[in-house]
Amino acid sequence: MNDMIGKIKDSCILVVDDKPANVLLLEQLLEEEGYGNVLSTTDSREVVDIYQNEAVDMILLDIRMPFMDGIEVMQALKKIVGNDDYLPILVLTAQTDMETRQAALAAGARDFLTKPFQPWEVFQRIHNLLETRFFYYNQRLRADDLEIEVQNRTKEIHRTQLEVVRRLGRAGEYRDNETGAHVVRMSKSCRLLALKAGLGEQFAELILQASPMHDVGKIGIPDYILLKPGRLTPEERVIMESHVEIGIDIIGNFDSTMLIMARSIAATHHEKWDGSGYPHAISGTDIPIEGRIAAICDVFDALTSTRPYKEAWPLEKAISFLKDNAGSHFDPSLVQQFIEIIPDVISLRVEHPDEEE
Repeated sequence: MNDMIGKIKDSCILVVDDKPANVLLLEQLLEEEGYGNVLSTTDSREVVDIYQNEAVDMILLDIRMPFMDGIEVMQALKKIVGNDDYLPILVLTAQTDMETRQAALAAGARDFLTKPFQPWEVFQRIHNLLETRFFYYNQRLRADDLEIEVQNRTKEIHRTQLEVVRRLGRAGEYRDNETGAHVVRMSKSCRLLALKAGLGEQFAELILQASPMHDVGKIGIPDYILLKPGRLTPEERVIMESHVEIGIDIIGNFDSTMLIMARSIAATHHEKWDGSGYPHAISGTDIPIEGRIAAICDVFDALTSTRPYKEAWPLEKAISFLKDNAGSHFDPSLVQQFIEIIPDVISLRVEHPDEEE
């Protein structure tokens, strides 16, 4: 309470009256009451400039003045103050007609005092209006703090969700990529390619979040197939390809934009542009764009990574593979765009190396 009283007494009060005697009287009264930060003017045309240059907390305003009357002053202030501020304006007037009161309220007056006035009434109304302003700003600061807290918590939830997705994606890669760096590089490559393809920042961020789960279904594939160094038999190939359906089942059907995209990527990133992929042999633009992007980024990173069953390919050989399979395995336009961002993609391996690198 003492803190609030102190703030009220420290408030900057602007007195506006064309009669110097009235201004002097109000200044003396306010000083005697403990208000030490009082400004004044007898020229109503100066009010807007004073308000803009000083931290004015309250205005005591006469209505009948030359040049600009009190209504015009309030209308000019309203354009500057806007609707996001609470500026207490106490109108001091000898006019008591209803029309003047209505006009003043519409222009922004918060309260009235009729001349001649009693000092105690001036002080009480000033105190009440400044107290309201104090509570208003406290509430706004609290709302701002709450908004910041909500934003911080939302960001934390977002970071946690992304990390959970990455960890789940790593679980699918763990047995043939011990570091799990593949899912990080692959997802960041997807983001880069989405931006290059002109899909926008929102889509790029979404595919960054969703793509780590592209091969989560590998959790359900036996080691003797997943880690087999040689060519798979037709029977083993069927089991290997079932990781798509396993992944779809793990991700599930949830009303989440990120999980919907994750499910789409898991379901379609093994489809091929010419329709020879799996599990549904869809082709061309019938394959969702996120699946086509993930296919390129996944294959490129896998080719250039060392796995228990293969050595890493040289960069030139991996790029040649993409070019040779553009229009058959991969979306040809996306391959060209991917090649244009190769330096950025390569830098991801420096940022997120496998342990053996």
